[in-house]
Amino acid sequence: MSATAKPLILVVEDEAPLVSVLRYNLESAGFEVAEALDGEEALIAVDERRPDLVVLDWMLPLVSGLEVCRRLRRKPETKNIPIIMLTARVEEQDRVRGLDTGADDYITKPFSPFELVARVRAVLRRARPSLSAELLEFADVTMDLASHRVKRGKRSVHLGPTEFRLLRYLMERPMRVLSREQLLDAVWGRDVYVESRTVDVHIRRLRQALNAGNAPDLIRTVRAAGYALDDQV
Repeated sequence: MSATAKPLILVVEDEAPLVSVLRYNLESAGFEVAEALDGEEALIAVDERRPDLVVLDWMLPLVSGLEVCRRLRRKPETKNIPIIMLTARVEEQDRVRGLDTGADDYITKPFSPFELVARVRAVLRRARPSLSAELLEFADVTMDLASHRVKRGKRSVHLGPTEFRLLRYLMERPMRVLSREQLLDAVWGRDVYVESRTVDVHIRRLRQALNAGNAPDLIRTVRAAGYALDDQV
């Protein structure tokens, strides 16, 4: 993910022209887009880089969209990813089946790309209000994205640009364990080579700034996995 930490939408669809249309409209609306052409590729893509939302076609080669949805809901680390199901099936029982499997929303083809973008925004607002907010809050930490200021309680927290981006990414995904690789992609960019231990250095600096005055540590280190913003550390 880029340093601006745009929400990442994974589009899983085997119709290439539709993928191009969705990519164009989602990117124009301010999202970052990844794509997968079949169910197996989708599951691999989610493991490699966790999206903020999945747009998932029902009828896919290799593994169906319904089965992809089931598998994502079964795993603790992916069970809360919002999913919008795309399908040509219009029968009510099919819609109910899709929602029962764990989809958050359901759009029948053909549909307007503008409608899809509106649905994506609505589902993200419901699932993760912080992704569309100017003000991020977690425990007693407040992050004002417009003024670029951070407070812990009434105390101002002074952060460098990298620590600010790192905290923003963590606050947009509270309680979720994020790997060093995910943090590197998000904060430094995918095209920049930085060693993974650099993340540890900046996490240490972020902790020092947040925890000044013996405030409780809100960053949980998960051995061999990464870091999470967690108020139950």
